[in-house]
Amino acid sequence: MSKANQFLNEDAVSPVIGVILMVAITVILAAVIAAFVFGMGPPEQAPQASIRASATEVTVGANDYSIVQLEHQGGDEVTLTTSATKFSVGGTGAIYGDVQDYFTAGDRLYIGTYGNGTYTVANTTAGTNAAANIGNSTETVDITIIDVGSQQMIADLSVRF
Repeated sequence: MSKANQFLNEDAVSPVIGVILMVAITVILAAVIAAFVFGMGPPEQAPQASIRASATEVTVGANDYSIVQLEHQGGDEVTLTTSATKFSVGGTGAIYGDVQDYFTAGDRLYIGTYGNGTYTVANTTAGTNAAANIGNSTETVDITIIDVGSQQMIADLSVRF
């Protein structure tokens, strides 16, 4: 045996590589299990719906008031509960009046306001309790609908009166 080969011990190479591979596999498995346990999966998505907004008039007694009509034109249904969906008119939150649980294709919602400026979302024009105009002639009102669970926007609409 030559002096150069005297210090090489090839018997120890295979077990060292095996241990390194086993540690790597263990770390990868631990990372995958942790991702499932701690919910690092795909993010929740907001409903995808096509919603159209338009200005409309409602008569209460002898007075006419301008309110907003929302029409669901297609796509996913939108759950109408305070824990699922938020409506905002010009940056001010709206409350639910008499609404069904879901807003589906073909349905209409109306947004009106009380005299104190509280916005109301309802299934009928009578449910909006319109006591003041949401917008005046040539004015534009912005309406946003946000999915609470994902914090994503369902619709961002502008209505010109």
